[in-house]
Amino acid sequence: MTDFPGRWAEGVSLVLAPVLMLAGVLLRVEYDGFFPAQLAAFADAPTLMSASYGCFALGSVLLWPGVLGLVRRSPASRLVLCGGVMVLCGLFARAFHAGVSHLALQLVDVQGLTSAQRAVADAYGAFHVFQPFNMAVLFGWAVLAAGLWRAGTLGLVPSVALGLMTALPIGVLKGTGPMSVLAVAGLCVALVPYGVRVLRAGPAPRWWAVPLALALGAGAVVLGSMG
Repeated sequence: MTDFPGRWAEGVSLVLAPVLMLAGVLLRVEYDGFFPAQLAAFADAPTLMSASYGCFALGSVLLWPGVLGLVRRSPASRLVLCGGVMVLCGLFARAFHAGVSHLALQLVDVQGLTSAQRAVADAYGAFHVFQPFNMAVLFGWAVLAAGLWRAGTLGLVPSVALGLMTALPIGVLKGTGPMSVLAVAGLCVALVPYGVRVLRAGPAPRWWAVPLALALGAGAVVLGSMG
């Protein structure tokens, strides 16, 4: 199929994923600072911090169909293709960081705050195979934004807003600072309106599609929680 992953997957991704990432960032807006402060925040407000990291991680993962759609719907160019590959590699790296962050937060419950902070401090900076992707995380969005602007897919303002994602901190257990809010807000400005246009560009789904999707999602949650 030449239109993979499809209009609905792309449109929903472009609308929903940036909003989830922004929600994740804003939920921990009062907890800035790196991992010691983030672990302390989890000890103080575990439900809030779990929701924050969960929303951000889910949004990052769900963003891939939208990125593929942006590339597929743009006139072919080296900048667009290179930027798309870099952004997807960066999303994979962020998924890895999210998994490490989840485990680190669980150490607070298992070992206590002090032991968790010591364990993370001792392991922080250890080599992993996703480290070469850090360059993609840093500069992928800027390259893609430049390519989409030159291709005419996005206007100047959305392209600049998309490029702000370069300012989003990389790594494990990052708190929310002003640059984090600015970066993810820029992602919403750039992608959400485009996603709405994608969803409106074709026929509405059949009446049974939405309840079926919700039922499948609920079933996936239940089966996943069973291990």
